[in-house]
Amino acid sequence: MSDFLSTNSLYPLKFTPIYQARIWGGTQLSDVLHREVPASEDPIGESWELVDREEVNSVLANGPMAGRTLNELLRHYGRELVGRRAKSISRFPLLVKLIDAGDRLSLQVHPDEAACARIGGGAEPKTEMWYIVAARKGAQILAGLQGRATRQQLVSMLDSPEVENLLQVYPSLPGDAYFITSGTLHAIGGGNLILEIQQNSDTTYRVSDWGRVDAHGNPRELHVEKGIQSINFMNRTSPRVVGVTDQVSHNRKFDVVSNCPFFTVTDLRLTELWTDDTGSFGSFHMISAVNGPVTVGKVENPDRSARLAAGETALIPACFGSYVIVPEQAGETTVIKTTL
Repeated sequence: MSDFLSTNSLYPLKFTPIYQARIWGGTQLSDVLHREVPASEDPIGESWELVDREEVNSVLANGPMAGRTLNELLRHYGRELVGRRAKSISRFPLLVKLIDAGDRLSLQVHPDEAACARIGGGAEPKTEMWYIVAARKGAQILAGLQGRATRQQLVSMLDSPEVENLLQVYPSLPGDAYFITSGTLHAIGGGNLILEIQQNSDTTYRVSDWGRVDAHGNPRELHVEKGIQSINFMNRTSPRVVGVTDQVSHNRKFDVVSNCPFFTVTDLRLTELWTDDTGSFGSFHMISAVNGPVTVGKVENPDRSARLAAGETALIPACFGSYVIVPEQAGETTVIKTTL
């Protein structure tokens, strides 16, 4: 493992995926993204693309600093890596996942800061964004309460499949996104392959698992009381951000999440080279290729650029400055850009 590079030699950072087996896992990581996923008793349901937590930390996969963890890089480079907008430099503020849902996930909620203060026990707030990479026929998203649903109805129906009737239900369409603020009751339906951008938190309260049991006949733990405490019953807005369906012959930029204190997400539809800039140390940029390969960085200098296959994410340090994204395929390539 080499020494840390000077900041003017940094490059787009790619990390080794960390695969997580889940009872509801699917096959689209391999079928759609052509990844070799490890064998496991339960199918692989999540690929943690970028994570900085005490119990699990991403390992750099490319360039001369390969083998360093994300937290080691953060401790060495500090704000030159994450930028001024980060509230802290002790942990990377976001977590990036690919969710491969073969079956419906549990009905769940993530707490906000006020709920965490009430609940205690190390609870961490989580707001997240889902971008639908691929969806099988009939796949759905369940997110948010219907306008007339009451707390009493929800509590009384948690053990029944009828609880779905209290939720906003949407057909899954690639290119659509969902902004899931903390306190939003939600479930990802089976057949979805999703890019998830979230606060660096692993607090999830399951309020129903649809009667599911594991291979040994055991149900998963539920957290009904904490979940009910965490639901924002006042919020009935739609979390859906409808994607564009037409294609044109020039680059386009669409805001997905823009008024959020935790992250900003932009959908780039590229037909040719895209020029961008991390600015004056405001924030890192994360670039996620969705439906085709791209090269990102300072392409005139191969040591300071990286190729991303569909589904891969690169972290561009806040100090990096100007860079380009070059799509490889003909037609339109979708890229998700995330900043603070």
